[in-house]
Amino acid sequence: MRGTMTASEVHKQYSEAVTAFRKLIPDPGLRMSFSRQVDSCMRQYILGVWQADNASSITPRHVEFYNAVWSAGNPVPSALYWEVAAGVANFDLFQPPVFFEDLRQYDRRKGTTLARRFADQLTLILLLFAAVDDVVSESEAGFVNACNDALIRLCDKDGLRADRPALKADEFIAPRPDAPQAPVRQEQAAAQEAKQETEQAPEPPKLEDVLAELDSLCGLDQVKKDVKSLINLVKVRKLRQEAGLPVPPMSLHLVFMGNPGTGKTTVARLLAKIYHAIGVLSKGQLVEVDRSGLVAGFVGQTAIKTQEVVQKAIGGVLFIDEAYALVNQENGNDFGHEAIEVLLKNMEDHRDDLIVIVAGYTGLMEKFIHSNPGLESRFNKYFFFEDYEAGQLMEIFRSMCKKNGYALSQEAEAWAEQDFKDLYENRDENFGNARDVRNLFEKAVARQSDRVARLEAPTKDQLMELLPEDLKEPEAEEPAPEHTI
Repeated sequence: MRGTMTASEVHKQYSEAVTAFRKLIPDPGLRMSFSRQVDSCMRQYILGVWQADNASSITPRHVEFYNAVWSAGNPVPSALYWEVAAGVANFDLFQPPVFFEDLRQYDRRKGTTLARRFADQLTLILLLFAAVDDVVSESEAGFVNACNDALIRLCDKDGLRADRPALKADEFIAPRPDAPQAPVRQEQAAAQEAKQETEQAPEPPKLEDVLAELDSLCGLDQVKKDVKSLINLVKVRKLRQEAGLPVPPMSLHLVFMGNPGTGKTTVARLLAKIYHAIGVLSKGQLVEVDRSGLVAGFVGQTAIKTQEVVQKAIGGVLFIDEAYALVNQENGNDFGHEAIEVLLKNMEDHRDDLIVIVAGYTGLMEKFIHSNPGLESRFNKYFFFEDYEAGQLMEIFRSMCKKNGYALSQEAEAWAEQDFKDLYENRDENFGNARDVRNLFEKAVARQSDRVARLEAPTKDQLMELLPEDLKEPEAEEPAPEHTI
């Protein structure tokens, strides 16, 4: 039976996925290395996916899909049937691409998450090709998960932090048309759903406690004022309802604009608690996703994936980071548009118990909101998160030290203040705000541990104290001079 996607459509999806990831790589050399290697690596991994399914059932359609794996600037493959079939039969073990080591090294230096994002992107691309027969089998999903797990283990080994759960292929498994149904499993799932529905919602937090937590955040003065104004608006609205007065329509969905590391996710989590405390939301949980958590790599799955995320968020706040990535201005048929339509429908269907917050860079978010009339009508409240100033960065750093039982020496304090001043004054598009502070703190703790471990019997003060040498990046060793005869 002919599939729903053509080879040209698959090529377009693949090329766009590779291009999107390439744009995330700031370093030109690393970007070039990725571009040169990615196609050949992906073709190998796709052979592994097909081997996991059934190596003996390779069809001409598999060959068409295989030859669709190329991106701009790289040669177009022209493999024959026997080459693809032999490649599938002879695929051995998954080996991470060479450039993955470069991504991890860059993440370690810059505190970015390129390696983990590539692992998610690899999962989506492999699922696209697993669906060559319009079905993702359990064996194919198992292979894709194994590839993802291998990459994530390397990230964990390097101490690279995760900013979101790893993407798994299990949710895309579809039963074969001739596969027997499992009524027992279905009954168990139904019973579990019924149990969840009957469980009581958690007790709402006290509003004053959440507001105190909000006030304790460093900086964000205007955001704090905006949040409190919004609370007053909601409170008065409820009082008017109780008094039988007309209540004008109001959207509580929000747009958070600002650079990374400015506290957008933290404020979203507090807003979810605040809305729960004042009775706007029934549960008050925060569900955080980005494009990869909403958009699938092949036809028909994006709506399912987005709907599942929305179901988890009902009763709370759905926080979509880098939401502008859902709109591909170069491709009107991008699956991101499907995700947006599902979101808009659910925002209407669950307008009394679901709040959506979209977040990202200021200019890109404005373009995103204006890209769709439905978005413009539902998102009319904007919170702007300014960059932290040098003094605020230092305050955040002191707070991290105190919270984790570390103390800065006078010299380390002076060095950190100057470092944050330089960081703020020389900031560029890669400035990470509080993320840069956290990176400095974590590296300082690691260096301090190496230093203190060499002491014979360190005192409590020595275990706590951070010195300038703990904060500074080690200087690169100069190469030894060459000896001439």
